[in-house]
Amino acid sequence: MVGGREVKLFGMWASPAVRRVEWALKLKGIEYEYIEEDISNKSTDLVKYNPINKQVPVLLHHGKPIIESLVIIEYIDEVWKHNPILPKDPYERAMARFWATYSEDKCRSAAREVFFAEGEKRVKAIKCLEETLRALDEELQGKKFFGGENIGFSDLVLGWMAFWLGVSEEVASFEVLDPNKFPWFTSWIDSFLKVPAIKENLPPRDKTVEFFHSYRRLHLAAPKC
Repeated sequence: MVGGREVKLFGMWASPAVRRVEWALKLKGIEYEYIEEDISNKSTDLVKYNPINKQVPVLLHHGKPIIESLVIIEYIDEVWKHNPILPKDPYERAMARFWATYSEDKCRSAAREVFFAEGEKRVKAIKCLEETLRALDEELQGKKFFGGENIGFSDLVLGWMAFWLGVSEEVASFEVLDPNKFPWFTSWIDSFLKVPAIKENLPPRDKTVEFFHSYRRLHLAAPKC
């Protein structure tokens, strides 16, 4: 193991962005100190190390903070060269970054829209989410993971869909993860969740479902501008 006391991760247990950073650290075999944050009562250290948006995750390495999960994962990969996360080939690296961006720009917004939408808006939102899943399914055709046989950058970034999308389905009473419609994507989910570094570093499902129920109720009850 490498890392140790000089690596700290400020996080929140239910955050997919925090978990993807943890997965990267685990795949690299990097020791780190985990510091749980109360997002409703943020610590002075979190505000100090991330004054920009005061959000988790924050990786602290030798006292220097790195913020934003995708940036953190690339930093981890550049500092600790073993067990590479990003491919060496420039084209493959570009494609890995493309699908990571697709996750953040398209998939997250589509899933969020379905999670909170109701009535006709939900029907339209589900169609939009299914379009994003179709693109992922086509990309995964014939592959175990996005990069081939091993987990890479795209898998870590899109990994939230393997666990949290199913939680969202249960909480908001919708279904999009259909193996008949998206055989390659659902197969990827099965493969991804079986990897020890992933499986052993997921939040408790029941607790996560309860948390997202509360989160959705608060959002729906909030006055709309």
